[in-house]
Amino acid sequence: MKLIVIGATGFVGREIIRQSLVHPSITAVVAVARSPVAIPKSLPAGADASKLKSVVVQDYEIYPEDVKKEFSGAGACIWTVGITPQKAMTLGFEETKRICQTSTIAGLRAMHEAGTSTPFRFLYMNGATAERDPKKTPKFMPEFSLMRGETENQLLALGRELGGIEVAAAKSGYITASGNLTRAAMGAMLKVVSGIPTISVADIAAAMLDQLVNGFEKEPLMPEDLIRIARTISGAQ
Repeated sequence: MKLIVIGATGFVGREIIRQSLVHPSITAVVAVARSPVAIPKSLPAGADASKLKSVVVQDYEIYPEDVKKEFSGAGACIWTVGITPQKAMTLGFEETKRICQTSTIAGLRAMHEAGTSTPFRFLYMNGATAERDPKKTPKFMPEFSLMRGETENQLLALGRELGGIEVAAAKSGYITASGNLTRAAMGAMLKVVSGIPTISVADIAAAMLDQLVNGFEKEPLMPEDLIRIARTISGAQ
């Protein structure tokens, strides 16, 4: 499988790249970011760095023909680009929406135009609190949460419209990292406040790759689903 990773230089994107290079079912990785994507440090045994193709874009909303050529024949994509609630407070709603929603829709359309394989699996990373029902009023940052949920609805509709595309959202809780005490503390605090469990970056990357390779077992994939899938993978190794 040829995999596209959008936002490949980010916290989660880097871990997805690292695991993809050792995954036996992934034959090529198109790593898209606004700066060159380097080969990860401390690659696992058996990793094949030659799978990696770094593709630089100026904006996640715009995909020139040379970029689309790299998408051709891909079997899946993980979209990791997004704005955190904290950053959204300072960035402004319209720009936040452009990055989180407009760019994502444009990206999926560009991949379809490039000629991907069938089925093409598109996994959209989002937060667990994103609300798809416009009639509801989320307690936390309602405008932001509804916009993120609306993005999921638009992606699902676009997948059906274009045909041959399977779309799912991976809605995680706070993502931690081994040895990062700041993230561990923040995750513990948010779990107490929201009741949403945390997940490590290694686990969410493994769970998402599993779902892209083997097919989505459900949609959306909620925090408990991602944790369960990661544990199953770990237990099988």
